[in-house]
Amino acid sequence: MTSNPLENPLYYLHNFQQVLAWLELRYADVLSPEEHSFIDDFAALAQPSQALLVRMIMRKGCHFRMSRLAYEEIGDTRAAVAPLVHLGWVDEQAPLTLEELFNLLQKAEIFHGFRAAIEQPKARKSDWLVALAPLFDEPRSLGQWCPGLEDGVCSLTVMALCDRLRLMFFGNLYQDWSEFVLADLGIFTYEKVEFRDDARALRSRADVEGFVYLEDCRQRFESGEALDEVLAGIQAFASDNPWLQRRRAKLLFLLGQHCERLAQWPLAAAIYQACADPGARARLIRVFERSGDYPQALALAEAAALAPHNAAEQQQLLRLLPRLRRKLGGPATPRGGVQPMLRLDLNLPRADPALSVEFHVQAHLHEEQAPVHYVENSLINSLFGLLCWPAIFAPLPGAFFHPFQRGPVDLLSEDFHSRRAELFQACLAELDDGRYAQTIRQRYLDKWGVQSPFVFWGALSEELLEQALACLPAEHLKHWFDRLLQDIKANRAGMPDLIQFWPQQKTYRMIEVKGPGDRLQDNQLRWLEFCRQHQMPVAVCYVQWAEQDG
Repeated sequence: MTSNPLENPLYYLHNFQQVLAWLELRYADVLSPEEHSFIDDFAALAQPSQALLVRMIMRKGCHFRMSRLAYEEIGDTRAAVAPLVHLGWVDEQAPLTLEELFNLLQKAEIFHGFRAAIEQPKARKSDWLVALAPLFDEPRSLGQWCPGLEDGVCSLTVMALCDRLRLMFFGNLYQDWSEFVLADLGIFTYEKVEFRDDARALRSRADVEGFVYLEDCRQRFESGEALDEVLAGIQAFASDNPWLQRRRAKLLFLLGQHCERLAQWPLAAAIYQACADPGARARLIRVFERSGDYPQALALAEAAALAPHNAAEQQQLLRLLPRLRRKLGGPATPRGGVQPMLRLDLNLPRADPALSVEFHVQAHLHEEQAPVHYVENSLINSLFGLLCWPAIFAPLPGAFFHPFQRGPVDLLSEDFHSRRAELFQACLAELDDGRYAQTIRQRYLDKWGVQSPFVFWGALSEELLEQALACLPAEHLKHWFDRLLQDIKANRAGMPDLIQFWPQQKTYRMIEVKGPGDRLQDNQLRWLEFCRQHQMPVAVCYVQWAEQDG
């Protein structure tokens, strides 16, 4: 066994074979005949041909010059590519657009082939492309473009199929084959989760096709395709798969936000009205207000106030309702607000302009007997993540379906907590009988460096952990953790920047820092109000920079 997996020159082939084996084992019943054939035919290939195909799959683009496909572990490229051409997976005569040709050729080669048409020899390659595009708008093979070029081109015809397999494996397109290498090298370590037979997101071929379909809609939107066409495609999609329903809702929400930026109020309103995303209602109220439809905005806001989705929406409504009532000539009802908080005012010299205001305050307040740590969201989230690790990584259906997940797929879903209620209850019960401290310490050692959506390993030193466990009351931890579970997306951010401990007295205080001209954000206001309600020591520190001589 090698200490470095990259010492095996065929490491990438091994990784690709792992993916195919995983898909064949877990998705055999939903793979299409074409995908089954690809897996079987790939296994029957000689190793050099397998390796060459995977090399191309893992590179950017679909067209590759034969001379650039020279790999020592593969050997004779032409011999390796022949079976791929026979299977139809590689085309050596594929028509290339002028842009694709420019991506393959060096500037000198382009000049040699198009010298007669190039009017500005010293211009950039991109300028030549713009100038020549109207003259050469028909795709041609490399041999037709450049008859004298002693080279060939290999064009992949199975990239879409391989991308589909990658989508099925990872559940997204932002993860790629490098995940294997990063994990093998120990750069990323993932929790080992038991994969049950029912723990997969795609339960049928219809789910696979729906997944690919929604991904295509997203790419079309991001590439700038006509909005009405993309919207029609998303609206036409329906599925009984909750995971796909959430993906559809997220796409609609993105389109709604895009329409808002373009001030297309009627279309934005129509999108939000059909969108199941929890944030769509608040956006719809804002759209009604921005478009001048105050009666409809007020009616929806008042209905929402009776049953807000979460604390964030409730906070928005507290601002919106008085404003909407005033606009309709109603009484100027007072807005709810955060009660006065302990305030610190500091006038500090700016010792190092490269350091943030939080670091300046930390240095100013820090004492040996009262250390100050810049933690922001890292400390409370990390303590929660360590204590509740078994609940977070429980192998529930649809939560984990490949070995490279930082957390469960349904982490930000509304039913994340309810699906694991008993598991979380068991974890939080340790706060009642004192077991939590030893559990967190042991898990800190056992899980060090393992990817987690809550634990900030780089910010959580052993010293900080011990001071936190000594000074933070279990009652306060339970309040914080319960609030996190109410709305993970909204509540895992906005926590105070600094925390100061007094280990001798086993006390603490949290400090939110605001530099000149800065103001409290909504999620910060909610956290401060929450701490005030539960008598937790917290202060807001306002900093002004002292005038310095010279």
